[in-house]
Amino acid sequence: MHFSLRLFSLLIGLLFLSFQQPGSSIRLRSESLPFTPKEFYIATVTDQRTEGGPIARLALVPNQPVYPVDLERGVAASFQQFINQGLKQNKKLRPIAMRIRQCRVSETAKGTRVTGQFTFAVTFELLGKDDAGTETSTQLTDYRGSANYTRPIDQTSVIEQTIRQALVSSLKTLNEYMNRESGRNEKLARSLKINFIDDTRITDDDTVHYNPTRKLTWADFQAAPRKGSHYAAEVFTSFSYEGKSTVKDGVIILNLNAKAYMLKTSSWGRSDARTAYALNHEQRHFDITKIIVERFKRRLHPDSLTLEDYNSIAQYQFIESYRELNRMQTQYDDETNHSINQAAQERWNQKIDEELRTFGIIK
Repeated sequence: MHFSLRLFSLLIGLLFLSFQQPGSSIRLRSESLPFTPKEFYIATVTDQRTEGGPIARLALVPNQPVYPVDLERGVAASFQQFINQGLKQNKKLRPIAMRIRQCRVSETAKGTRVTGQFTFAVTFELLGKDDAGTETSTQLTDYRGSANYTRPIDQTSVIEQTIRQALVSSLKTLNEYMNRESGRNEKLARSLKINFIDDTRITDDDTVHYNPTRKLTWADFQAAPRKGSHYAAEVFTSFSYEGKSTVKDGVIILNLNAKAYMLKTSSWGRSDARTAYALNHEQRHFDITKIIVERFKRRLHPDSLTLEDYNSIAQYQFIESYRELNRMQTQYDDETNHSINQAAQERWNQKIDEELRTFGIIK
């Protein structure tokens, strides 16, 4: 009888030793997941663990060191196979990358009882391409999990179960995230719409907002004439825009408030030069600013912007428009010789009015 017990113990030891022999591994059991993704499919799984190597250090034999054991085919390929077998993969949906950040099983044995600790972390990213065709990825959400267990040293099924349950939980969490966020999260938007709001308020403060019904008057020129200047007047005009985005039903709605404006306390006119003709010259500077705003608005349309980078593209177009404003204002003053050349002034009057009519600013 004593000999039989020793033989039984030896057989168990050989069984566990065979489990950790080269080529042995943990195989995830196939499982049909209880949901069907409507927003995504898992396009790729990558192993981005910092520690690398086999995922597990298992206690398989009493009073022996732990053994390194890996998932069959490695963690990334094993996860991808499990997902392909258990999850309906509709490749017409959004492609998602699963990045494995941590997947580790550590065990310690005390006699024939084993204590295990499992840690798991993955990141899910949306895959795409930029205008140049370069692949891009956008981080969406993370999943972290951990588990502790105890097992008899001769029973290892809990290891595979723990890993598989964590993987399934991460996929369920992703599915819930995508269903919840698909219509309201900017990262998941499918298209973009732009609404321009023109600031045409008529106020009594320092700022005169461009309004075709509210022409400049000499009362708007409140600064003292600049010392040393040989000009009759100077008007300070500029333009700006402010944006706020919302997402509704998967569409980014970009509301842009664009305004051309004049500052009274930065504009001046000499008392002996305050004529209707001179005022018209300054008004035309303001009209040119409005024209540039309208050109800027037409540069920003859904086809000119990308979902991933629409804000920086808008900023770039704003800077380009600001440069265009400076060029056009300089050209206007040069060709009219600051209003002295009356024939050139009349040509510019007609040119400016024609473009304002094109934009529907005047009739």
